[in-house]
Amino acid sequence: MSLHERAREASDERALAEQADRHAVTLEALLAALRSSRLDDRAARQAAVDIAANALVDLRARSNDHLSVLLEPVTGAFERLRRDLAPLLRYGELDVQFVEPPANGRALPGDVAHAARAIVRNAVLAFVDAGDARRVRIEWGCDGLHLLMGIRDDGRGDIDAHDDSLRPIAEHVSHLDGTMRVASTPGWGTELSIQIPLDPPEPTAALDEDLTPREREVLVRVAGGARNAEIARDLGISEHTVKFHVSKLLRRTGSRNRAELAAAYA
Repeated sequence: MSLHERAREASDERALAEQADRHAVTLEALLAALRSSRLDDRAARQAAVDIAANALVDLRARSNDHLSVLLEPVTGAFERLRRDLAPLLRYGELDVQFVEPPANGRALPGDVAHAARAIVRNAVLAFVDAGDARRVRIEWGCDGLHLLMGIRDDGRGDIDAHDDSLRPIAEHVSHLDGTMRVASTPGWGTELSIQIPLDPPEPTAALDEDLTPREREVLVRVAGGARNAEIARDLGISEHTVKFHVSKLLRRTGSRNRAELAAAYA
């Protein structure tokens, strides 16, 4: 598989992941409308039809420009997030406070804007699934070098950084070489503090010579186009371990994705 093919495959995977996020939000919104105690049967059915119709229109509108925007104004990216979540929040039980980013904040690279919205969508869906949070505060900011994100709920406060519900968020953050801190206080809720760099790291010319034998085995297979499941079967290790090695290799080489990692190895 060529470098171009691998890059295209990685882009397709991100597109599918985002589409799945959007469908999950739409389905949760449909369920919220149909279960709402504020709507009678007729109003609930009409709300469900409206949600589905709007989602279909939005899907068609996005199909031609997905991930094609190179830069998004930070306020515009935040407004798109609000629109993404509006149907779910209109009929659901979750009260969400949006704290607007500064209007003069630096524009976001397209991949950062998409990942940031996906992070918030995944967090809100996790809170809805848990069923114990009633209020969520979502805040975006910018220090000139990073997108700064804060997501806080008023749930049980028993989530830690290794919780399965945070795995999709952690993967988005790791993919963009960002950092995430999780602070939970029992009875008071959980706060996610996330930093995502707005500039890609400077790529290194070649890999360090001190890779472990296992890291080299993983790297060779990534460069050959193998998926994590294939690498795990081939080496007799878990997919989680493969992901750990790949993330470490990405950081070490300054690569943003598997295609760049393969190019650094070549």
